[in-house]
Amino acid sequence: MNQSANSNVRHHVRHLFVFLEIFAREGGIQSYVKDIFQAYRSLAERGGEEGKPLPWQAEVLLLRDRATAPNPFAPANCFQFRYLYTPSPWLGRLRLAAALLMVLLVNRPQRVFCGHINLVPLVRLLCQPLGIPYTVLTYGKEVWQPLAPVYQAGLKQAASIWTISRYSRDRASVSNQLDSDCIQLLPCVVHGDQFTPGPKPESLIQRYHLQGARVLMTVARLWSGDIYKGVDVTLRALPQIAQVVPEVKYLVIGRGDAQPRLAQLAQDLGVVDRVVFAGFVPNEELADHYRVADAYIMPSQEGFGIVYLEAMACGIPVLSGDADGSADPLQDGRLGWQVPHRDPDAVAAACTELLAGDDQRCDGQWLRQEALAQFGFEALTRRLEMLMRTEE
Repeated sequence: MNQSANSNVRHHVRHLFVFLEIFAREGGIQSYVKDIFQAYRSLAERGGEEGKPLPWQAEVLLLRDRATAPNPFAPANCFQFRYLYTPSPWLGRLRLAAALLMVLLVNRPQRVFCGHINLVPLVRLLCQPLGIPYTVLTYGKEVWQPLAPVYQAGLKQAASIWTISRYSRDRASVSNQLDSDCIQLLPCVVHGDQFTPGPKPESLIQRYHLQGARVLMTVARLWSGDIYKGVDVTLRALPQIAQVVPEVKYLVIGRGDAQPRLAQLAQDLGVVDRVVFAGFVPNEELADHYRVADAYIMPSQEGFGIVYLEAMACGIPVLSGDADGSADPLQDGRLGWQVPHRDPDAVAAACTELLAGDDQRCDGQWLRQEALAQFGFEALTRRLEMLMRTEE
């Protein structure tokens, strides 16, 4: 069994984390977990609110990650990583079950943190007979629909469930008959040192031919299965917006199999000259792209919507749907516009108001300050400490 070089971590382990994968690919769940690990490490090394180092050590079991995957947390005194990748899915599951059982029997962790709904049956099967409590980490739509009985039972018998927003909590509770009081919130965060205000980069203005334009922007996967992102709704709203703001253009960042259909829709609506499909943009270039925008528009159905926080941290006003997890980053409309997510007329009206710039929600400095106060990294660290102490 491959493992990291954290050979100095051999004593009693307080926490055990079990994940499908963290480092093998990029994605919302992976970024969220890395933020949690960063906060965990920060608390373990510098101490909590009382300023004393916390006696936290954790083993981390990774089903699909390889030992060669880039891991920013290894080596670290508070983590010991075990990589269980094998080309055979069934063999991988057996290796995970054996490793999990061994840690439970030998190290007797105080709590197990299960990082995906697909792992819940195994975690429940091995933890319950040993009397070791487990917490299930959920992210979004994987728990929004009714689950098979074995998964529902695993959730109901968990000591607690963590999720990212009130919306995800409420949908999971209703769909799977869960006690919402057992579901705790650990929201996504934005890194204020990466996403900062700044002038519109001239190089991007030139690249996308946005000279003199008022720019609406969306960052989203353009997959056929992700119609809920609302790019098509914004396209349908563009003709109305252009009647009031003739210099408006729409910058769409992302890739996927839905792009040809969306490009054809722009052609059919007569707004093709106002739409720029930028394709994939690396994470390190996202902040500059946010700065190009005059407004971030995504009338969507999100479990949370980290992109809204990224835009606000860059001082860019935002528009979201009005019946999803974006209510948390937008603080129930205090920080941005919320509209019915499939209503082009509502999107058009809100965009027109937003581009006028007469509302406090267009004050970039205020937006950044309020977003970071609730959803900056320090806010996550404080919340994680509170949850971990509550469950000790």
